[in-house]
Amino acid sequence: MEHNIAQGPKVEKIEAMFNDISSDYDKLNHILSLGVDLQWRRQAIKEITGSSKPQHILDIACGTGDFTIEIAQHALQGSTIIGADLSEGMLEVMGEKLRKRGLDRKISTLHVNCEAMPFNDNTFNRVTVAFGMRNVEHKEKVLKEVLRVLEPGGKFVMLELSVPSNAIARFLYNIYFVRILPFIGGSVSGNFPAYKYLPGSVLHFPQKREWMAFMSSCGFCNVRHRSFTMGLCRMYVGEVK
Repeated sequence: MEHNIAQGPKVEKIEAMFNDISSDYDKLNHILSLGVDLQWRRQAIKEITGSSKPQHILDIACGTGDFTIEIAQHALQGSTIIGADLSEGMLEVMGEKLRKRGLDRKISTLHVNCEAMPFNDNTFNRVTVAFGMRNVEHKEKVLKEVLRVLEPGGKFVMLELSVPSNAIARFLYNIYFVRILPFIGGSVSGNFPAYKYLPGSVLHFPQKREWMAFMSSCGFCNVRHRSFTMGLCRMYVGEVK
């Protein structure tokens, strides 16, 4: 599914970068996170799919669709799931996965800038994002859009990488994510700037208290947080009145 996309300099740069690394993204993602990202996603899915009724779920910045597919596998029969992303390259990889697994009828995809989504108000029970919010240029616009498309009582569930709070873990993080990761990722993908950008984007993302306050200021209520793997990953949950 296509939607007209409003572009800006950063949006175009981000889209081009993810288009370029899309073919190697899954392999590198799991190698570079040492496979721990699978455990983080399982925890978020419990939060997303814990309902007694089928749900309408939107996964924004879905990338190649691993998280979207996991959500679909755990959602109740009759649920509808949409994966939305800025990168056509990522969505092409996702589409191939869906066809191979016979999920192309259960999950639909949308090429869109999530700062302006083509959905009516109060459309979804859940909106999710895994490791994509830090790549968004105008985060307030995206959160306001998420609020708009969520129904009253709906829930926003977000996973994001973070700098560990523990001093030793932070030291090891700096060695691995700032020095080793860009070299491995760049060597495999051939795109060294992309794998310098990715850990840098984590360093510049707001810390826990700042982000929770930001979500609240945008209109979410009952904002809460869980830390995984000594703060290497954080899950944020916000609800709609």
